[in-house]
Amino acid sequence: MQVFTKHKGLVVPLDRENVDTDLIIPKQFLKSISRTGFGPNAFDELRYIDHGEPGMDNSSRPLNPDFVLNFPRYKDASILLVKSNFGCGSSREHAPWALLQNGFRVIIGSTFADIFHNNSFKNGLLLIKLDANIVDELFKEVSEQVGYTLTVDLENQKIIKPNGCEINFEIDEFRKYCLLNGLDDIGITLNKTEKIKSFEQNRLTEHSWLRGMHG
Repeated sequence: MQVFTKHKGLVVPLDRENVDTDLIIPKQFLKSISRTGFGPNAFDELRYIDHGEPGMDNSSRPLNPDFVLNFPRYKDASILLVKSNFGCGSSREHAPWALLQNGFRVIIGSTFADIFHNNSFKNGLLLIKLDANIVDELFKEVSEQVGYTLTVDLENQKIIKPNGCEINFEIDEFRKYCLLNGLDDIGITLNKTEKIKSFEQNRLTEHSWLRGMHG
């Protein structure tokens, strides 16, 4: 998992409440569990005019000019500003995969669906919860200023606006530790390799009859 310490990026506003995981990555793309190649199909039903299917050449598909992610001013945005209850619906882990592979490192909103929230952090996608009034203020500022960027300082738990004003945010200490060190569930386990080996050796020493069970 990629280490996250500080990130400065262009912000794109998705002014839509209750965005579910099927809208983030439609069900027809769930056939693959490779964790790669989902970026071009993030928000597929909103992004393109035609119907998308796995294996299509997305570079030749007609784009929806009314969808905010297709606006030239938001090209290469890496911070997604969202409305309430983002990520609701099914528990598909493909949703954070698609968002990450689309280039997003941070999502800022007032509320997130619990399972999507957990899946995002496990994959290195930072979700920041702010008061709804602050989120509304950010939406206003982003719409009024072309090229609006934010700097997210995870270690100090601050969002820095273009004018230098700071917004503090809360985050679970364990999740913060994992992001700062680039550790997913497998990485956390591998960090304890020596302790696991020691435990296994002691267990076999104390219970020698288990050796035959290890083949």
